[in-house]
Amino acid sequence: MTLFDGYRPHSSFLYGTSERALHAKGATVTLPGRGPEAPARAAAVLRALGGDAIVVGAIPFADDEPARLVVPEHYRWGPPITGAAVPRVGATVRAEPTEEHYLSAVHKALSMMDGGGLAKTVLARSLVLRPNRPVDLPALLRGLAGRDPRGHTFAVPLPRRRVLAGASPELLVRRRGRVVTAHPLAGSRPRTGDGRDTAAVAELRASDKDHREHAHVVDAITAALAPYCSRLRVPEPEVTGTAAMWHLGTLITGELADPGTTALELACALHPTPAVCGTPTGAAREAITALEGFHRGFYAGMVGWTDAAGDGEWAVAIRCAEFAEGEIRLFAGAGIVPGSHPDRELAETTAKFTTLLAGLGLEDGDVRRVHHVA
Repeated sequence: MTLFDGYRPHSSFLYGTSERALHAKGATVTLPGRGPEAPARAAAVLRALGGDAIVVGAIPFADDEPARLVVPEHYRWGPPITGAAVPRVGATVRAEPTEEHYLSAVHKALSMMDGGGLAKTVLARSLVLRPNRPVDLPALLRGLAGRDPRGHTFAVPLPRRRVLAGASPELLVRRRGRVVTAHPLAGSRPRTGDGRDTAAVAELRASDKDHREHAHVVDAITAALAPYCSRLRVPEPEVTGTAAMWHLGTLITGELADPGTTALELACALHPTPAVCGTPTGAAREAITALEGFHRGFYAGMVGWTDAAGDGEWAVAIRCAEFAEGEIRLFAGAGIVPGSHPDRELAETTAKFTTLLAGLGLEDGDVRRVHHVA
């Protein structure tokens, strides 16, 4: 028996790390409301149900949109998801909006920073794929886990028969007893798998621009966690790698002051971090709305689980895609700060798309580009 036995894309939730994996099926209770309301509602439902009930699901990027959180009918833990070969498919792909739109958006964001009111914003773009055959989601998840075994591999059923699936490198927050862990990532270079990687890592370590971008995120997370923790440890950032990227990462750990604070409460206090939004948050959100040109939905939100004891784990919903009938929408973003270069930010988003494209078994020769005017 494997973790994928009985998996149904539109009714099963999957979440896997390097330690273990969770498969949850069905919905005994569906929590209503938006993300900011989720901690109180989840705590109330779990208290009422008692026992070993858990809440699983995803919260979108925007605070005014409904979350997708359920108490599953059944769930079980298993060993980590193991890698497997992914059947190759072909697909047409179009950028929505166009690459030219993205370059223009970065230029405009940089001009908005000249007045000093906006320190950082994160601008994303999307690709729309039409594959020539149905996607085998279990195979996709195995492929993603195999490429990045230290990541957070997930699949979440969404309304209108959609599925959010991906492999996030970024832990938003984990709570185990009174121990709190967050691992923000910001500041990036593409990973090539050859001799150029040594130079890329050295450049990332020495980059003032990337360290400033990373510091915005670490400072915000530290400030958000401080009211909940009796102590916090914030070391210097280190370079961490995925199959597609190099990132600056800081492993933040702390001890809860109140053992009643749940993982979901901590996650909502942190969301959205400057890693996916920017700073100040209000100005960064306004820039995203004005410049990005598409609807994020659950991209750059969070995905994970919380149990009745308050323990749980939530990952940032990046390196992901929404799967619908005959269509896949991929997402990737880059942090924009003074000193950012539009062409480099575009290249960074292109490199980040590689995670899902490789997970789908797509190579350059398998993709036919469709010209699209935004």
